[in-house]
Amino acid sequence: MAKQREFDVVVWGASGFTGHLVADYLAQTHGAGGDLRWAIAGRNREKLEQVRDEILPGGKRKALPILIADSGDPASLAALVARTRVICSTVGPYARYGTALVAACTEAGTDYCDLTGEVQWMARVIPTYQGAAEASGARIVHTCGYDSIPFDIGNWHLQQAMLERHGVAARRVKTRVGRTRGGASGGTIASMLNMLEEMQHDPSIRAVMENPYALNPPGTPAGPDGPDQADARFDPDFGQWTSPFLMAAVNTRVVRRSNALLGFPWGRDFQYDEAVLNRSRAAATLAAVGAGAGMLALGSGTARKLAGKLMPAPGDGPSRRQRENGYWEVFFHGIHPTDRSRDLRLKVCGDMDPGYGSTAKMLGEAALCLALDTPATGGGFWTPAAAMGSQLQQRLAANAGLDFDFVDAGAGIGKKT
Repeated sequence: MAKQREFDVVVWGASGFTGHLVADYLAQTHGAGGDLRWAIAGRNREKLEQVRDEILPGGKRKALPILIADSGDPASLAALVARTRVICSTVGPYARYGTALVAACTEAGTDYCDLTGEVQWMARVIPTYQGAAEASGARIVHTCGYDSIPFDIGNWHLQQAMLERHGVAARRVKTRVGRTRGGASGGTIASMLNMLEEMQHDPSIRAVMENPYALNPPGTPAGPDGPDQADARFDPDFGQWTSPFLMAAVNTRVVRRSNALLGFPWGRDFQYDEAVLNRSRAAATLAAVGAGAGMLALGSGTARKLAGKLMPAPGDGPSRRQRENGYWEVFFHGIHPTDRSRDLRLKVCGDMDPGYGSTAKMLGEAALCLALDTPATGGGFWTPAAAMGSQLQQRLAANAGLDFDFVDAGAGIGKKT
């Protein structure tokens, strides 16, 4: 039964750069004062009013409520989450600012989605609040931006097709990132730097980050996957050289958790990996060496401080034109367990830059899916695929500028089939 609350969705952190984009997306698609009951929230009313003025025409502004709370004030968070069916959180790094809000949602039975890619934080909060979420009915869904919706939903969609067409799951899926235009978000960078800072002070975090199954539910068996790709490798299925993908450390854990949460429909021996397609061996080698050197350098506190000054800060981001000129594409190659002629390849692509424009639409649709669509699960901590599956995939294809196309599974990046 749907929760009877004053609001369907509240965008938390709407005065931040990404939060502003999510609020703008909801304003453009649903307006204010209509069928969707939504509000924006944060701790600074003046900044929130400025956001409201920018995303809505004058006659509609008063129809969008502004709610005030503070991540450092648990009582204000409890009052906030009790008013809505879904909290859509854009305030990171979540390891610093997110735990109290998650706790409030699990206590109140309020569904929640966010943009985190912080594996070390998820590995802490999931076991801490899983029982409370199950008891209250709160569905908590992390990683609802470019990290990791395209990868989690893409793999899920590929597997559904494999099961429907061939009656078996792909026991291995090779995910390859193709053409991409758009920079990393300031929030993603801040989260990564915070994770490295935590790792320096708590060595046990390194073990979590290096565990391919760090996010699997307790008691579930580990599969055959090992460390993420760290070097240049030739992929014969794509006929191209590949290099490490920075966000594989997040996405692969989420996809493996989906398999476990869904009851291992893709097999307990399911293998999943991610890499970036490159034009040549030299380009792949240069990318791999650069990625390794960069992560090694950021192990130093001095280097992290310098990086924090040079890289985009949270709240900073590209112009509307830059966002709209961005794009991304990801290929999923599903390997048939016994007959390679029945391999499937799925291409998923987005029509805006991944870190901001596309992410804002994906997070907005995840929040709407939780608020408006028939629940497929009970309370607990879920992945996008495990919680929303086909409902979210259909929303993304219909509303968020994502295309899901099956292409030729032969060598190369393929044509539509």
